[in-house]
Parts: sequence; C-alpha cells; structure tokens
Amino acid sequence: MNIEHICFDLDGTLVKSDKTIYKATLATLRHLNIKGDIPEQKFNNMIGLHFVDIFNEFNLEVPDFEKFIGIYKKIYFDFIDDSKLYNNVEDVLFSLKNDKDIKLSLLTTKGQDQAERIIKYFNLDNHFDFIMGRREGIAHKPSAEPLLFICNELEIDAKNTLMVGDTELDILCGKNAGAITCGVTYGYRTEESLKENDPDYLINDFDEIILLLR
Repeated sequence: MNIEHICFDLDGTLVKSDKTIYKATLATLRHLNIKGDIPEQKFNNMIGLHFVDIFNEFNLEVPDFEKFIGIYKKIYFDFIDDSKLYNNVEDVLFSLKNDKDIKLSLLTTKGQDQAERIIKYFNLDNHFDFIMGRREGIAHKPSAEPLLFICNELEIDAKNTLMVGDTELDILCGKNAGAITCGVTYGYRTEESLKENDPDYLINDFDEIILLLR
C-alpha cells in the first residue's frame, strides 16, 4: 500500500461516545415533549446513521428536525464526560503524523462546529490536517462526496487514502471514493455486519493501524 492519507470516522472509531449520544438524544426528546420507546442497545447499533433514519426505525415523529438538532448539539456537551477515547488513539495519531508523515483527516456526520468542538475537547485538534463535519450542500456518508472533498483539499489521490471506520457507512464511503477501507470491530457494528460490506482490512484494536502500514 502507498498510504499518504488516513481518514477516520469519529464515533465508534476514535471516541466511545454511545452513552453521551444516547443520553443527549433522550434529554432532547424530553425537552421537546416527544415520547417514545428507544431501547439503548438497539439505538447503539444504529449510531452513525442520520437521526432521521433512526427516528423512523423507532416510529418517532419529530416535527421540526432542525430544532431537534439545535437543542441536541447544546445538550450533547452536558454529557461529554460519558465519552472517552479508545485505547491508544492519541499515541497512534501522533505516530502516524510525526513518525510516518501521513496526512490525517476526520470525517463525521456530526455538524462541522460540533465535530471541531469534540476534537478540541479531547485535545486531538493538532493531529488533524482536515476536519470534515456535515456541511450544507455536501452529501454525507456513504456518498463518496465528502471523502473526495477532503482528498481534494489535501491534494491526495483517493486511491492513496485509507478510510477507517466502524460502520457500513464508512466502508461504503471509502469504496465509493476508490479508497482503501478498514473496518474496526470494537465500535457500534458487529464484525459479521462489517464483513458483509467487504472492507479491505479489519482490525480489533486501534493500534493495529500501525501494523497495516508495515
């Protein structure tokens, strides 16, 4: 492999954030007086999908979605202490950027401002050459568009990019862009479900990325 750039998903890949996401979602729905049953494990298995798709699965009617998102983004940080980095994330990112001289980017379906704030909260902002959150006018994963946008900004060919994530959205986004793909089995999807999308690589721990590059 001639990897010049690694693009990482956020939730379930760098940050174990399920408790924060779940609590913030319930708190926002309560604030809007929207009632419904959301089993935590089923919810966790859907993390990474757009909230519209999640609410449809739970038969929840959210009349003003933009209002939901606005409140959710504020409430989210009331529960940020329930999130934590997965093992070795900071050390590996440092090594990739400084020892391997590889461009690093982040691609998440979270809004741009929220993504930047989360990365700064975990003191990871200096590791990334580009942070790509949800932006108006640009499709989100599994479309190739946001990853190709990043590659264009970094002047890196997508074929020399490794897309790393824990869901089918990440794998399909990478494949659609012509990138190499790597699924992580410790996130919010099972190894079996990841294999259904035929990633080029699967890793069980974050630090195995270093081994891939050897």
